[in-house]
Amino acid sequence: MFKAPEQQLTRWLPILALLRNYQRQWLLSDIIAGFALTAILVPAGMGYAAASGLPVIYGLYASISALLAYAIFGSSRILILGPDSGLIALIAVTVLPLAAGNTEKAVILAGMLAILSGILCILVGLCKFAFITDLLSKPIRSGYLNGIAITVLIGQLPKVFGFSIKANTLGGEINQLFQGIVTGRMNMVACAIGVACLIIIFGFKRFLPTAPGVLIAVITATIVVGGFDVATTFHIAVVGSLPQGLPQFKIPILSWAEIEALFVGSIAIALVSFADMSVLSRTFALRGGYHVDGNRELIALGLTNIISGLFQGFCVTSSASRTPVAESAGAKTQVTAIVGALCVSLLLIFTPNLLKNVPQAALGAIVISACISLLDLRGLLRLYYLRRSEFALSLVCLLAVALFGVIQGIFLAVVLALLIFIWRAWHPYTAVLGRVDGMKGYHDITRHPEARLIPGLVIFRWDAPLFFANAEIFHEHIFRAVANAPLPPKRVLVAAEPVTDVDITAADTLTELIRMLERENIELCFAEMKGPVKDQLKLYGLFSKLGDNSFFPTIGEAVDDYLFVHQVYWRDWDEQ
Repeated sequence: MFKAPEQQLTRWLPILALLRNYQRQWLLSDIIAGFALTAILVPAGMGYAAASGLPVIYGLYASISALLAYAIFGSSRILILGPDSGLIALIAVTVLPLAAGNTEKAVILAGMLAILSGILCILVGLCKFAFITDLLSKPIRSGYLNGIAITVLIGQLPKVFGFSIKANTLGGEINQLFQGIVTGRMNMVACAIGVACLIIIFGFKRFLPTAPGVLIAVITATIVVGGFDVATTFHIAVVGSLPQGLPQFKIPILSWAEIEALFVGSIAIALVSFADMSVLSRTFALRGGYHVDGNRELIALGLTNIISGLFQGFCVTSSASRTPVAESAGAKTQVTAIVGALCVSLLLIFTPNLLKNVPQAALGAIVISACISLLDLRGLLRLYYLRRSEFALSLVCLLAVALFGVIQGIFLAVVLALLIFIWRAWHPYTAVLGRVDGMKGYHDITRHPEARLIPGLVIFRWDAPLFFANAEIFHEHIFRAVANAPLPPKRVLVAAEPVTDVDITAADTLTELIRMLERENIELCFAEMKGPVKDQLKLYGLFSKLGDNSFFPTIGEAVDDYLFVHQVYWRDWDEQ
């Protein structure tokens, strides 16, 4: 009785259960994993902030807020949240046009965007609508991520080449990139640093995957730039001095018109964030042998984004790159995330100038390496060989993201996916069934041409619910099957096991179908119809038109009844 409030509090603050059940032997593993995580948190956070069009310090602010907030509210034991490559293009395309070159305005807009997307995540979680993530099927996610990877990669190439461009479309970026190279704007020193960082990152990933290749690349580049005064001598861009101290609590103040302008972007970010979150949290929960509630994870994601937005951060989500780092380093609990957040905080409090000589080319290389890892060309080829329609959907999503913009691309892909689903339900697979020697049951005669048909009986299977859009098609297919029967049918038997619903429009169509078949002296019967669907037909009054004897539990019983009623003997059947 008195434990109920405590249990409710633990439900909303999983960290209380973690601390209550924390085992001392986990602490060393969590601390070591936290140090290892920090090695990638700092360069990744800075790189993703720069790629989003924000000063690099805000990537570190977002990292600190995300790690601490999710450790408090999240139920996954080792999931790591923070700035992510999958969101940077969405943030940039939403915030930068509204900021119009004003960096301070961009920071405020990014903070409000995080708060809006967080509110949406919380609302979806509270309404238990986590299933909305199913709208982003694997082909859509693959196409979206491939489009994002290509878009961001091309956007970061000028940074590696040592010059800047200003374009709002992928075509414009490619054109300006080409013009910059042709006109000799490349800074060969910056290019050498960027390429060297890429070689180090991918070299360690290939030959020594447990080593922090990203950190080694950034440290090496920073030492070279700082030790030889490369920034001044060769005019390459560096991070510069960072403000000392922790992020401050600031409510982003914007006009209502600006908030409305951010809203569409916040929907796209929320959709992508909780799609990735649901997949990743379930994956690591299965590995760890525990359960996560998808709706509660969305609430934790929303709270994390709101806190990030209130503490000078921007949109965050689960990280498919940093979570495996924490896992492989031996992380046991969210204490790993807390240690990582403390390490980044101490860096900003005591030694922020350590990062001032980090070259922008190195940060560009980090983002490019993340984009290359994000590309899933193998998955795209797999779709091509296994299911061309889903390959086309993924390719359309990729091209739409790359050519029309991230937000337009992802919403177009979702709409196309829904249209494809409706089309499949609208034009489902149908079959006329017959008996095949040596096989139990009744089988599609188009797949088994040797199947024998029962004289005067058409067994018709409809593989979809019956609703307003396909009712007339069902009507047409029934009469086509009747017309194609080798002998004039006396009965049409609908194998109704796949029919999971019948709406009122379809019911009226069935009524008309019964009348038309009766004029031809043909009975209409159903087999294997589900109980709830039968209840619907009773409600519509179709039972009185057909009679209880028109419904059979199995196709076999329906066939036996037909053979008995119409005196069709097995010998007659065999002669057909």
